[in-house]
Amino acid sequence: MAVPLSHFDPVTGRARMVDVGGKAATARAATARGRVRIGAELALRLKEGTLEKGDAFTVAKTAGILAAKQTGALIPMCHPLPLNVVEIEMTLQEAELAVLIQATARTEARTGVEMEALVAVAVAALTFYDMCTAVDKALVIEDIHLAEKTGGKSGAWRHPRF
Repeated sequence: MAVPLSHFDPVTGRARMVDVGGKAATARAATARGRVRIGAELALRLKEGTLEKGDAFTVAKTAGILAAKQTGALIPMCHPLPLNVVEIEMTLQEAELAVLIQATARTEARTGVEMEALVAVAVAALTFYDMCTAVDKALVIEDIHLAEKTGGKSGAWRHPRF
């Protein structure tokens, strides 16, 4: 049996914003992850801190946090949420020639915070790309996904493949 999609009106089939007014606010958290594949020269410059534009990690983390706070303005059917915190970790994996990005968003609200975590990872990755493309034009952003979430009616969930 197919689960009805909440962002579509069951009568007209048109997209709509879900009415969460009758739901209780609960503690919710979501963690998203992604990766940027990089070249050896960029990995060396990042390790040595010699990137011309400055600290790509700090700038990307800041951009990701700011973007998470704007998710309701960026994604048409998302509710603006009062975020308690957005934490972003970026890890250079030299051997794999990659930078891993993880964002966790937490709130107490009537709807989930998954989109905020995903937006944080996406914008952090795009900002990192912008900071580094002068050194490496072959950067690849990949594997952006929801890793896990807690709270709400459906409870805890963890991605089965990551």
